[in-house]
Amino acid sequence: MDTPNSPISDDENKLAIVSHLLAFSTFIIPFGNILGPLAIYLIKRDESDYVRHHAAEALNFQINMTIYGGISALLIFVLVGFILLPIVLAIDVILTIVAAVRASNNVWYTYPLTIRFID
Repeated sequence: MDTPNSPISDDENKLAIVSHLLAFSTFIIPFGNILGPLAIYLIKRDESDYVRHHAAEALNFQINMTIYGGISALLIFVLVGFILLPIVLAIDVILTIVAAVRASNNVWYTYPLTIRFID
């Protein structure tokens, strides 16, 4: 993984972690999983490459998971969605936690299964 030339501050580290964990706000606020990382990305993208990377990764992953979840929900009508929807939810939760842990260890984590909309 790429490492920055300058050390990562505690504030940058915390914002990187929060950008991933804000995905769980979707259980309280509709589309909070997208709006949270988007807000961090828009506010900090010019100030820190590390925070920008993690916020963009979280945003891209949550956009993808929302699309996958929507497709799975539609597939409930042909019964396949009853299997796919819990799998998508489990992947979302597990990989979000993995990304937050990696961010806490100053790793420039990249999510798998993700189409990059934001760079």
